[in-house]
Amino acid sequence: MTKRSSLELAVCVAGIYVCFLSWGVLQERVTTRRYEHPETGEQQRFKHFVFLNVVQSAIASAVALLYLATTSLKGLAWPSTALRNKFFQLSLVSVCAAPFGYASLGYIDYPTMILGKTGKLVPVMLMNILLYRKSFPWQKYLVVALITAGMTLFMLMNPKGHKSDKNANIPLAGKLWGITLLSINLLLDGVTNSTQDEIFRTFRNVNGFLMMFYMNLFSSGIMLLFLGFSDPFIGEFSGAIAFTRMHPQVLFDILLFGLCGALGQCFIFHTIERFGAMILVTITVTRKMGSILMSVFLYNHSLALGQWAAVLLVFSGIFVESFAKGKSHGPSSDAKKDGNAGSVDEKVALLKEDEDRMGMNKDDGVDVLNDTRSNGARKRKGKK
Repeated sequence: MTKRSSLELAVCVAGIYVCFLSWGVLQERVTTRRYEHPETGEQQRFKHFVFLNVVQSAIASAVALLYLATTSLKGLAWPSTALRNKFFQLSLVSVCAAPFGYASLGYIDYPTMILGKTGKLVPVMLMNILLYRKSFPWQKYLVVALITAGMTLFMLMNPKGHKSDKNANIPLAGKLWGITLLSINLLLDGVTNSTQDEIFRTFRNVNGFLMMFYMNLFSSGIMLLFLGFSDPFIGEFSGAIAFTRMHPQVLFDILLFGLCGALGQCFIFHTIERFGAMILVTITVTRKMGSILMSVFLYNHSLALGQWAAVLLVFSGIFVESFAKGKSHGPSSDAKKDGNAGSVDEKVALLKEDEDRMGMNKDDGVDVLNDTRSNGARKRKGKK
């Protein structure tokens, strides 16, 4: 990996960490805070989660549209039917995944759900293999195994872990059903991430912000349709509007929550475009480990010996990933590629393929090709 790519990845990691740590705090604030009516003093909690997701998707779509409009109007063109279908599929799967995660909490406790989420790398890899016949180098399987095993061991070795009283009396069949719901949630997440990878491989003119715009646009539409049809029965939309009128201070928290999530999505979609879904999921999974370690050092919490071993496993996985990328993108491999006699035609094809995406001027492309051909001719002449 080049220094520029490493710096770009570091910025993405920092952006994801900062935005989604803040997003988590704001999410907890919106969903757990008791908002007081300015006149009656009545206190209520905001429980309209679909409405909350609609607002977040709408804000994220607006942020992506603003970026595209100020950088390249070409990127705003209505996508082809095939690409539009892919975006709609992504949005539908993403919208359907969340309810399974929420429903699982009725049968399993929160730590169990978090434990399941730490294994998200596995379904992402599995869906890439099953749906798109993608193969991975052996190092990638090792990385997934190390990080998943490390996060699982860390959660299981928690000395302060305890079972929730709420779920203590649930029978085994109920807990198995909860795990089934969580597994469906993870598989749908895997479908989403693997399909995002496939879109970037198949459609060369797609960038992260274009995907972010259309995914959130379609997601907002799907959820608004749900709110419209279901409101006479469950009152989700009308209840949310009534709550915001009764407690206007919740609007500021909701908008800040949506904006923070939208900024985080900017880093997420850029990471998927440039580095792939596996790197993104590695970042999001290890973010939890980073948060835990920060808490340990800042607040003098103690970890069991087994948990330190788990930390070592996770960082071993990260080291293997970094080492493999550095080796595959090192200067020796680049030099070897440049020296190949048959590389001129490949470079012509690549330049033509990437011309629109990179914004390369055609004259620049001709100069590069002429330099490449002249270098090749000098090498052949020298050999003679």
